[in-house]
Amino acid sequence: MARNSYSELLAFIHVAREGSFTRAAAQMGISTSALSHAIRALESRLEVRLLTRTTRSVSTTEAGERLFERIAPHFEGIDSELAAVRDQRSRPAGTVRITTAEHAANTLIWPKLAKVLPQYPDITVEVTVNYARTDIVAERYDAGVRLGGELANDMIAVRIGPDARIAVVGAPDYFAHHPKPSSPHELAEHNCINLRLPTHGGLLPWEFEKGKRELTVKVTGSWIFNSVSPILRAALAGQGLAYLPEDVATEHLAAGRLIRVLDEWCQPYTGYHLYYPSRKPASGAFAVVLEALREPAPAD
Repeated sequence: MARNSYSELLAFIHVAREGSFTRAAAQMGISTSALSHAIRALESRLEVRLLTRTTRSVSTTEAGERLFERIAPHFEGIDSELAAVRDQRSRPAGTVRITTAEHAANTLIWPKLAKVLPQYPDITVEVTVNYARTDIVAERYDAGVRLGGELANDMIAVRIGPDARIAVVGAPDYFAHHPKPSSPHELAEHNCINLRLPTHGGLLPWEFEKGKRELTVKVTGSWIFNSVSPILRAALAGQGLAYLPEDVATEHLAAGRLIRVLDEWCQPYTGYHLYYPSRKPASGAFAVVLEALREPAPAD
């Protein structure tokens, strides 16, 4: 293949990714006519149509989608390597994109990075709160955060948080009208506030463990939310029992705004890990973020 085909391939990647000749041309710093010429030359060379153009949009054909999926990661790898080389000669810079759950964003990512980022004005951290199991490679994230260290073989997992516990809590107003449950089985008699997660295909089951006994309970109630904050708000308002990360409820438990139940059934679980592709070159910006988030090793 002629050498100028590589610039044509780069042009194709930009158009396929942006879905627009105008945006791709602006991103590359060339005219739309020059970009169109490059795409036509590539299609002529390959003797296959790669893009479908309409007056409103641009999309890849089947052949174009296959080509994009195969070559785009290689060009991204080249860009990452070049960025890593540049970072070695200058201060860390660039954008680090992280997908995470709300709880980890509030309790780990924000407090840890808020202390560090002011020292690196050229680094931008983009945090997307999403409970789905995101394909970070396909969605072009630099890293993701999830509980535990069980990940695909091509991922590296770094612990960023300590082991944690769940707390089942309710407001004093709620318990003024309902008896405190003494076992998870009694939750069927209570108004419980549910969390809907796409990773579970429905409502999050409440999991318990005591000694060798393990129980999974599907609770019901008047409220269903898809994030932790409104669940806490509803529990504080006396609307029902909540199944929350312990650290979310600690302040309210200490102040007497919430009461904890089933404590002996809530055992520690493995904390949050940051995960990223093993083949990802470590840019200076990513290295700064990783080091800031890394959980210190426990003292002997």
